[in-house]
Amino acid sequence: MKTLPLVLITIILIPILTGCWNRRELNELALVVAMSIDKSENQYLISAQVVDPGEVSVSARGGGRAPVTTYDEKGKHLFEAVRRMTTVSPRKLYWSHLQMLVISEEVAKDGLNNILDFFTRDNEFRKDFYIVVSKDIQAKEILRNLTSIEKIPAHKMRSSLETSERAWAPTVAIQLDELIAALTSDGINPILTGISIHGNGPKGESVENVQRIQPFARLKYKNIAVFKKDKLIGWLNENESKGYNYIMDNVRSTVGHIPCEKKGELVVEIIRSKTKIKGKVVNGKPKIDISLSSEANIGEVSCHVDLTKPDAITQLEKNTDKVNVDTVKNSINKAKELGVDVFGFGEVIHRADPKAWKSLKNNWDKEFVQVPVTIHSEFKIRRTGAVNQSFLQQEKE
Repeated sequence: MKTLPLVLITIILIPILTGCWNRRELNELALVVAMSIDKSENQYLISAQVVDPGEVSVSARGGGRAPVTTYDEKGKHLFEAVRRMTTVSPRKLYWSHLQMLVISEEVAKDGLNNILDFFTRDNEFRKDFYIVVSKDIQAKEILRNLTSIEKIPAHKMRSSLETSERAWAPTVAIQLDELIAALTSDGINPILTGISIHGNGPKGESVENVQRIQPFARLKYKNIAVFKKDKLIGWLNENESKGYNYIMDNVRSTVGHIPCEKKGELVVEIIRSKTKIKGKVVNGKPKIDISLSSEANIGEVSCHVDLTKPDAITQLEKNTDKVNVDTVKNSINKAKELGVDVFGFGEVIHRADPKAWKSLKNNWDKEFVQVPVTIHSEFKIRRTGAVNQSFLQQEKE
């Protein structure tokens, strides 16, 4: 009698213990690593960058083929175009390995809301892929450029974006969840990094592009795209993009040049940076205070300066501090010129004074243009490098 319950439980569990009933073998799938979205008349033009496993495997000896291929299809809706790709692809496209989504300027200007719903609704898409905007070129052409060192272009794009964000600062690696959070939040507008092709784009599509010391074309991240709600309305240049990252406390390391007292310039490497933003409402008017603290090492000297003198270091700190403050101001001024708060100043005011925010949020874009921003900055030079004095000091001025 004791075995009867076990038998009943086993019978009940058998229907749900069916193993991998919906499995799909790797040789039955086409792994998509990058996707682009362009406009073609009144339809979307979708491109998918698919890995050729025979060309990227460890045992591959190089068959002369490209490591990836692209499939293009049109459709009034993304899902429709994606399914239509089965007419040209020998395998069903598999999207869980998507690394990069490239959106054209034209699509971005029309709005992102309609296309983003597809990526959030389909459970085959993970949310950790990066989103960028193609600048001055169709998005599909970005996917066709073959890259050096990294055989798979999507991996190159992802790696370059992450590396430049850490070491250079005028780029931002934005994933799907972060973009949607900015789109659905009050008091902040989204941004995305731009990408373009440097060189001869059509020749960059050939295998010869990666067989040369100097490729015909390279992919390059360039500027930051500014959105008003879900529509692209303008761009921040390199300096303004760096200022944006200072304000958003995204700067982990970067370099910048500063003027010396007499002539020439000196290059510093930012090694630490911390930004705090505080907001308040005084007599119904919002105010923003930004506190910026940075530390740097001297990386290159192209002028006559005596780094052994404390006064010279102090003056360089003042000069660098001014350059950083101007960089932040330029970014704020450009955002005000575009009329959109991409820094989240509205969110800061909301946290500081929720009651006042209720009356400000419906007209925040206009309030943002008028809001006074005070910048408090502190800059310290920690190290002068492996040598104190440059050989330039030994030359006659």
